[in-house]
Amino acid sequence: MGCVVVVGGFFGSEGKGKIVAHLALRDKPFIAARGGVGPNAGHTITFEGKEYRLRQIPSAFVNPATRLLIGPGVLVDPRVFLEEIKTTRVENRIGLDPQCAIIEEPHIQRERENMHLSQIVKTTETGCGPCMEDRVRRVAKLARDTPELHPYLTDVALEINSAIDDGKGVLVEGTQGTHLSLYHGTYPHCTSKDVTASAICSDLGIGPTRVSDVIVVFKAFVTRSSPAGPLEGELSLQFQNGEEGGDA
Repeated sequence: MGCVVVVGGFFGSEGKGKIVAHLALRDKPFIAARGGVGPNAGHTITFEGKEYRLRQIPSAFVNPATRLLIGPGVLVDPRVFLEEIKTTRVENRIGLDPQCAIIEEPHIQRERENMHLSQIVKTTETGCGPCMEDRVRRVAKLARDTPELHPYLTDVALEINSAIDDGKGVLVEGTQGTHLSLYHGTYPHCTSKDVTASAICSDLGIGPTRVSDVIVVFKAFVTRSSPAGPLEGELSLQFQNGEEGGDA
């Protein structure tokens, strides 16, 4: 299968997690790696009758033979990460890059107390924005500084590129959606970094020539995950209820 990157084409909630889970079972990748922002993105899948809402672990966990990785560009909340390991039972095949920045409780509090973020942008209050700010300022704590994460630390870029060199399949899972990109999206109503296909590759340490395919996931209709921000062509509740010009 080469190296396949899956990203969202709209504003998130396109079904990326379900697509990644399907590809993991169909194509049986050797590695599945998650890029993107961090635990502010939730991917929901149903497997063997159970629903999983994942914010850190790659949705490809459904394939028990797939090695799971989280790239250095991803923010990690240790509480969320460790809880999802228990839920998905992947402790023996999950790897985390030591360069991942760590979300701490002060980051979450700063986001909740920041009126611009919580009331205008309407962020998820998971601490991602303030943690990203600290990373840019070079003061964020990293996974390598967090003892409870040491059993899972690995050189993610090395593992992925070695797998590609050996002709093994790699599946890359993006988060959010293209129009939530900090650079290419509906600024300021967007996430805290770029989340396009090229950025997801950068999160993992994959060069552009190493990618064989990019899959962009769309819905049949456009929705926006965040309650804030523009959505061109949005139907009002009045229109949907048939109160504007007859039946909708």
